[in-house]
Amino acid sequence: MTRTTTRGAPAWLVLALVSACQFMVILDVSIVNVALPSIQRDLGFTPTGLAWVVNGYLLAFAGFMLPGGRAADLFGHRRMLVAGLALFSAASLAAGLATTPEVLVVARVAQGLGAAMLAPATLVVLNSSFTDPHARARAFGAWSAAGGAGGVVGAVVGGALTTGLSWQWVFLINVPIGAVLIAAAMTALTRTRTGRREALDLAGAVTGTAGLTALVYGVMQSDGHSWTSGRVAGPIAAGVVLLAAFVVVEARVASRPMIPLRLFAIRGVAAGNAMLLLFGGVAIGMWYFTSLLLQDVLGFGALDAGLGQTPAAVTFVAVARLAAGLLPRAGARTLILAGCACLVAGFGWLAQAGAGSDYVTGVLGPTLLVAAGIGLAFPTLMAAATAGAPAGEAGTVGGLASTANQVGGSIGLAVLATAGGYDVVFLIGAGLGAAIAALSLLLPRH
Repeated sequence: MTRTTTRGAPAWLVLALVSACQFMVILDVSIVNVALPSIQRDLGFTPTGLAWVVNGYLLAFAGFMLPGGRAADLFGHRRMLVAGLALFSAASLAAGLATTPEVLVVARVAQGLGAAMLAPATLVVLNSSFTDPHARARAFGAWSAAGGAGGVVGAVVGGALTTGLSWQWVFLINVPIGAVLIAAAMTALTRTRTGRREALDLAGAVTGTAGLTALVYGVMQSDGHSWTSGRVAGPIAAGVVLLAAFVVVEARVASRPMIPLRLFAIRGVAAGNAMLLLFGGVAIGMWYFTSLLLQDVLGFGALDAGLGQTPAAVTFVAVARLAAGLLPRAGARTLILAGCACLVAGFGWLAQAGAGSDYVTGVLGPTLLVAAGIGLAFPTLMAAATAGAPAGEAGTVGGLASTANQVGGSIGLAVLATAGGYDVVFLIGAGLGAAIAALSLLLPRH
């Protein structure tokens, strides 16, 4: 049996490290959006090609988290964390120095691969370093708050860097940050060791990664093509076939499966991942489409829209930390139900916003309510989906949870983008909140 231990490093340093890694990974999803017009002008991107500055990152991120999580179990979370940081930082440097569209897209794919190594490794560090239930709950709260803050801060930081310096700095800023985090990881996790001696399940890694990548790619194509077109239906069908093959490989072929199917017999893992898949659409409905509402309907600029979402981001961070303290006493089910009630009410209120609405009553009020719901639900869902991980499989379970949330967000973005007006988008968000509440009844009471 593998034993992974971390000794000597202060708990605050470990928590600061993984929270900063999560912040940087999620920040990079959103920081690029504001810089896209400048990137298109300088490098001569076509409109179709420009989308791959974002899609290349998301596709690699979503597709490779499963093998990334398994690798953290097999090769050690310290090694994978440092390797992921190194790849992410090097790819950021290449992106910042890119002079052609092709180089920038390749660099963004490499950034996504680095993020796919980083995200599950941070969850392994949390699970192995914080074993007390109260301490683990607080750690998950801080980790979740850091990721959520990164998603919103990206719009503000991206606008400031693009306006004050140049678009290159939305990538180059990661280089010094990555160097500091590598040094911190080498210090904080210096006594980490792993005793696992297993080969990676190659057949499972290929079918699982290819299946997820094809599925997400097909869904992304729905932005410019109908759902029945070959550009959309073909990759989706291929993804479904590959994922079915992945299940067969894991159940019948692999002697050491990448995702042991017995993990889904753990109620928290099964129900938690189902809820995280839906929750990805909730998060997209909040941050992405609220930003568009502020710009397209209320006439905000990109930077002002980012600032307009800052109160919701602060609310999310505060409530996530509060939820972490309440989790050991109240239990996951109670907090998720409370969070979903806020989501349903907030999205229902937000659906009433229109061109005649003012910011305070039309957007600020409902987004604060939705942000409180996300703050209650997200860290609780991540904790519930990973708490039952067997010894030596925390990276696998963490990668599965991260994958479910990321794939849910990618699919949610494509589906909601074709749903119609913003009122329909936000009503769907309310429906997702209600569905998550129903699924939460499957969780153990504590």
